[in-house]
Amino acid sequence: MEISASASLTFSGFVPRLLPLLSPQAPTPSYKPLLSSSFSTRLISSHSRIAPSQSLADQSASTGISVVDSDPIDVVKRKAMDIAPELKGASIFLVGINNSIKTNTGKLLAEALRYYYFDSDNLITEAAGGNVSAQALKEADEKAFQESETEVLKQLSSMGRLVVCAGDGAVQSLTNLALLRHGITIWIDVPLDIAAKGDDDSFNSEPSPELFDTLKASYEKSRKGYETADASISLEKIATKLEFEDLEAVASEDIALEVLKEIEKLTRVKKMMEEASRPF
Repeated sequence: MEISASASLTFSGFVPRLLPLLSPQAPTPSYKPLLSSSFSTRLISSHSRIAPSQSLADQSASTGISVVDSDPIDVVKRKAMDIAPELKGASIFLVGINNSIKTNTGKLLAEALRYYYFDSDNLITEAAGGNVSAQALKEADEKAFQESETEVLKQLSSMGRLVVCAGDGAVQSLTNLALLRHGITIWIDVPLDIAAKGDDDSFNSEPSPELFDTLKASYEKSRKGYETADASISLEKIATKLEFEDLEAVASEDIALEVLKEIEKLTRVKKMMEEASRPF
């Protein structure tokens, strides 16, 4: 496939700034792209902060009725409210094979924490002009494409209050892994046969052997990087804990709640270590 001269030059000559400058402490819903005119992207409306639903505390105060934790989403939001002060706006990076479970979990976490949601692969794809162009650029100049992945992570890691679904490129180099250390990294461990089923519309269909083999190769290449995460959330372990025989019965709310519990443990350990290091 022929690549336009301007696009090729952009990737080989320099990596453009793909993200806007946002204040980690006070995020705003308006995004302004900082790309060059020859390599623009449309990230204005699609990546605003997910509008948070009314909190449990707000509901109780306004209605005078005690809210029972029967709704899974409300349980997730309550846990998010509990850990938010200790989280202090730290970004959360979700790693693992790309699939709808990971994506839905990321969006739910962003809503519960009142964070912004980004998908690092989508940012690169949109900047390139779509899937076809991104794939063509990757095949034409693999090194430059990897540099674009690093640039995206560099900008994301410099900000706070983000939930980022990170692509496999995020865990395949020491440079990128170091950038993930600016936040909390969680491995969403989903069995390959489940991940290969794709989005919710095709969840009950069997994946093609070719797709499964592609995912398996990507998983083997990225596994060591996944294992460096601060914590891992296993779909199989959650199903066992909830006594589900079918892994597909595990909901995004179940996974998001486990993520928040792990983050709570991590923040507690960090706090204990900080207190222990203080002089008497």
